[in-house]
Formats: sequence, structure tokens, C-alpha cells
Amino acid sequence: MATKRTIKNKAKEIIKLLSEKYPSPKCALNHHTPWELLVATILSAQCTDKRVNMITPALFERYPSMEAFSKADIKELEKYIHSAGFYHNKAKNIINCASEILNIYNGIIPQSIDKLTKLSGVGRKTANVLLGNAFGINEGIVVDTHVTRISKLIGLTKETDPEKIEQDLMNIIEKKYWTDFSHRLILHGRETCVARRPKCHECIISNLCESFCEN
Repeated sequence: MATKRTIKNKAKEIIKLLSEKYPSPKCALNHHTPWELLVATILSAQCTDKRVNMITPALFERYPSMEAFSKADIKELEKYIHSAGFYHNKAKNIINCASEILNIYNGIIPQSIDKLTKLSGVGRKTANVLLGNAFGINEGIVVDTHVTRISKLIGLTKETDPEKIEQDLMNIIEKKYWTDFSHRLILHGRETCVARRPKCHECIISNLCESFCEN
């Protein structure tokens, strides 16, 4: 049975190898401001980043500010974000979130995970994306479908719940790597450890993976 020390050592080696392959990872959601990133991240729930990036140029042109979103007609907003899925809830949450930040925080997005997760449409994952990428604050680790799948495959966690996976990863990975670790694992999932057809023989961390496939 692997000890916490051996898992930490494995995590260090994985981080080293992925850092060499992806030296400057970036958030895949296109944005110019923290508010735009927050909107894009809300839209990305159950939707691909690629799809969100197709939606946001016209969306941000129509609603160029937080104030504009707070005053948006919900039916019109739904038309702009329809292809992101769950557009009724997402439109409502974006409008409410904008109003809450304007009314409670005078238009300044809070930089605390506790305050962020009290906003409409903002869960822990969204808060972590915003803090890490817009403000450079490593408050937690973003656990999306790639991070969930790959962290289990390589043996960094046995959990299935995203918050429990996050806690496991936070316990074995140095805080300074938290934001970039997620980006690198996501890139690795898109390029190499593809869900339906993993390219195990091209994988730079295959010797550290508990699920390496010989075929």
C-alpha cells in the first residue's frame, strides 16, 4: 500500500515531467478581465471551453461590462448563450452574480473563496479558476473531468467526489503548483491521456501511472 510520502514523491515527479512538456500553461477560456473569466467559467459548466470561446466574443460585445450584464434582459441573454447548454440557469446566475457583486462588493470581485462561493452560479471549481487565473491566488485546485479522471488513473487519489479529490491533491502537491498543475493535467488529458483512446506509449508519465496499458 502506497504511503503518503511515496504518493508525494510520485506527484513531484509528475509535476516535473509535465512542467517540462508544458512550461507555460494558460487558462483555455479566453478573457480580458476577471469578470469576463467569471462569466466564461460559469458558462463552461457541462460545456467545452472551445464552445464557450465561440460564444463569448459576441456576448462580451453585447454586454461590455458587469453593469450591462446586471441589466440584461434574460430572454435576450439566453439567446446569446443557448449553445452552452443549461442556458436558463446560466443566464439567471450571470445576471444575479453581476448584481450581487455590484450591490454587495461595489463592483469589485471578492478574492476569497468563501465570498465567491456565495455568489450565484459560483461553486468551488469556478472560484478556484477565477482566483488562480485572474488573481494569481492558489486557494485550491481546479478539479474538472480531466483532473478527476487522470488523477485517479495515475494513482494520486481513489476518491470520486471532486471536493474529496481536491483535498487529496492539495495534501500531496505543493501550493505553488496548484493552478498550473490543473492546467497541465488538462492539457495532458486533451493531447495524450484521451478518455476513449489513451496514447499510453506516447505518455511521458507512463512509468508513474497505475493504469498504463500495454496494448
